[in-house]
Amino acid sequence: MTYDPYQQQPQPPQPYSPGPQGWPAAYPPVIVTQQAPSSGMATASMVFGILGILGGWCMLGIPCVLAVIFGHIGLGQTKDGARSGRGQAVAGLIMGYVFVVPAILIFFLAVLGAVVGDDPSVTPSSTP
Repeated sequence: MTYDPYQQQPQPPQPYSPGPQGWPAAYPPVIVTQQAPSSGMATASMVFGILGILGGWCMLGIPCVLAVIFGHIGLGQTKDGARSGRGQAVAGLIMGYVFVVPAILIFFLAVLGAVVGDDPSVTPSSTP
C-alpha cells in the first residue's frame, strides 16, 4: 500500500446537513432571554451588610442600620419578580440584623439599668 498525497482525506461530519440544492441548512433559531434588572437597593444592602460585619463596631453600626433599611426596600422591589437580587437583599438583612439586634438589646438594658440604678428608694443594704 502506497501513500498518495493527492488522495482526498475523510472530512469530519458537518454540523448541519445540506439543504435542498446543496445549500447549507439554516441555523437553528437562537432564543434570547432577557434577565430582569438587578435591584440597586438589594445590592446596597449586601454591601452595607458586609461593611457592617467587618467594621460595624468601629462605625457605630451605621452600615448595619443602612443594610437593614436597604434590605427591606430591596425585598419590596424584588417581590413581584420584575427585578432580580432577592438573595442579595436577604443576605444584607441577615448581616445587618446580626449587629442591630444586639445593639438594641444592649441599649435597652443600659437605659433600664440607668433608670433602676437611679432610684433613690433602693438603698444598698449594709451588713452589721
